[in-house]
Amino acid sequence: MPPEVRIPAPAILQPLLDRVPALRLIGNTPLVRVTAFEDSHPGVEIHAKVEYFNPGGSLKDRPVLRMLAEGIAAGRLTPDKTIIDSSSGNAGIAYAVIGGALGYKVEIVIPDNASKERLKRLAAHGAKITHTSAQDGYDEAIRTVRRIVAASPEKYFYCDQYSNDGNWRAHHETTAPEIWAQTEGRVTHFVFGVGTGGTITGIGRRLRELNPDLQIELLVPDAFPGVEGLKPLGSPGDHVPEIYDTTLASRTWDVDDEKSWQTSQILARAGLFAGQSSGACVATAVRVAQDLSRRGQPGVVVTMLCDIGERYFSTRLWDV
Repeated sequence: MPPEVRIPAPAILQPLLDRVPALRLIGNTPLVRVTAFEDSHPGVEIHAKVEYFNPGGSLKDRPVLRMLAEGIAAGRLTPDKTIIDSSSGNAGIAYAVIGGALGYKVEIVIPDNASKERLKRLAAHGAKITHTSAQDGYDEAIRTVRRIVAASPEKYFYCDQYSNDGNWRAHHETTAPEIWAQTEGRVTHFVFGVGTGGTITGIGRRLRELNPDLQIELLVPDAFPGVEGLKPLGSPGDHVPEIYDTTLASRTWDVDDEKSWQTSQILARAGLFAGQSSGACVATAVRVAQDLSRRGQPGVVVTMLCDIGERYFSTRLWDV
């Protein structure tokens, strides 16, 4: 098992952690070795950060906590303002959990194909939900929230996770150091896709600082129906997040929704109950490991289990 480590919280988070001690549960998630596919890649290890251990059930708790802390510190998020952003679900839940615990109103703009579990979790924390058409893609939620804010700028604190540097800094200062310590510096490859770009940018930059030879493996899902939470990036007009560092990726891998679902189902039977984007990440990590193994090269491949599988009960993911 990877060693247990605790990376200290950045100083900017401390006032919020003192104010709401439950927020100390965010971060320092376990890293587990994924053994379900090891027969296909002898000599290469795959490890995954179990981000559904965060109180909001996903990796999005990390950047949302950081972005809200920066907003409060800068005086832009004040008690009279409503926190607003677009989300496919997980970041929205993180805003609802953290923002609600801090006493703020929260409004989330979300595509109407979001699972019932996501919507109920948002409602449980008191968030207002505004729907957009899923047929118009995830980017329509971004366009909609920007129209709402433009109409009443004095009412909202628009976090804008796609362009907010606090997003990637959260992973740069916490998630990446955790991975480095938990692998004892042995990590050779990091596998992830682009949602907002914060995870791959923050982790990728920090791991590259620690090991310039580290490989960043980018997965890109199909355009439609795609993998929930990950952007396709391949179609004209696709919104490329402003914070995404396009220079990081060493290689790009395609992944389809069916393969992602199948991998999630295999992981569930191995004791790791995670959602579809986690399946996409692990499926790609397996391909990276198989490629290394075929070439007789050792490696330590790390990826993320982005959210908890219970968030998908009302979808086809678990119709097995």
